[in-house]
Amino acid sequence: MSNEVVFYGNKALRVKSTPVECVNDDVKAFVKELISTMHENKGLGLAAEQVGRSEAVCVIEIPTDYDIEKGAEPNPVSPGIGEPLILINPEIISTIGEQSGSEGCLSFPGIYATVKRAESVIVKYTSLENKTIELQASGLLARAVQHELDHLNGVLLVDHMSQVQKIGVAGKLRRLRKENRSK
Repeated sequence: MSNEVVFYGNKALRVKSTPVECVNDDVKAFVKELISTMHENKGLGLAAEQVGRSEAVCVIEIPTDYDIEKGAEPNPVSPGIGEPLILINPEIISTIGEQSGSEGCLSFPGIYATVKRAESVIVKYTSLENKTIELQASGLLARAVQHELDHLNGVLLVDHMSQVQKIGVAGKLRRLRKENRSK
C-alpha cells in the first residue's frame, strides 16, 4: 500500500513536522507506505509532509552505483546506500563545506532548480529499532538528507529558488498552486 504524493499548493507541505514519541507498529507501517510511495514515484527520498502527514519521518534511497554512473569515484563516507535510509526525528547537528547542484522534487513534478547545500552533514536520528544514530553523509546523500529535512520543516524547493529561477518556472508553479490550493 502507498500514499499519493501531494503537490505544491497543498497546505500540508508547509506544516512543520511533529516529533514521533514512540516507534511503534503504526510508525513502522507508515514507513513501509512511504518507501512504497517513493519507489512507485521513482524518487530518491520522501518526507511525511509529501503524503499529507506531519510526523517527523522521511526515507531516502540512493542507488549503490549512483556515483559510479555519474563518472565519479565511489564516496567512502556515504556511498549509495542500496536500501532505504529511514530517518525518524532527524536533525542535522553539523555541516561542512558547500555544494551546488540541480534538485527536483516529487511535489514539484517537472521542475528543477540549482540549490546550494552543505557538502557534508552529520544527521542524528532515531532508527526503526528505536536507537539514536549519527550518520555522516556527503555528496548526493547529504543533499537528499537536507532536502527531506527541509520538507519536515515546511521548507520547499521554491524557497531555495532565485527570482530568476522562479520566473523561469512561474507558469508551472501557478498551475500546481491553482490545482492544489484547496487541498
